Amino acid sequence: MTENWHSVPAKTTHRIRGFIIHMRLLLLAFLLGYVPMWIKSRQGSGRLAEAERTLSLARMENNLASAAIDARRGDYETARVAASEFFTVLRTETSKGADSALSEEDIGRLQPLLTRRDEIITQLARGDATAADLLSEVYVSYRGVVHQ
Repeated sequence: MTENWHSVPAKTTHRIRGFIIHMRLLLLAFLLGYVPMWIKSRQGSGRLAEAERTLSLARMENNLASAAIDARRGDYETARVAASEFFTVLRTETSKGADSALSEEDIGRLQPLLTRRDEIITQLARGDATAADLLSEVYVSYRGVVHQ
């Protein structure tokens, strides 16, 4: 029985080791560049999420304030549209749960405002001046919860 051993020249083995070392160094260099960018990206994502949360709350407040002002001026249809938008967004935010721009505590405290939606929208549709007072009350309540 003859065994057929093929020996690999030492030069080839040395080249393969050198290639592997260079590939590892290249991978390490890539990771050293990638990790800081990944960290920055995560920080940027956190800031973006906070900015979107703040923007969402500001838009809701803006819709409600606009509705109250328009109702005071007697522009009931514009006030009705703005109030309807506020209540729609508020209902959406309260139903999102953990993904909401509002905290769980805020959601619980804002829930009673949703019960006044139909009353306010109906009064605005009828052109009732008392709707302006109701909108002002809702606005003060909303600001009290959101701007603690």
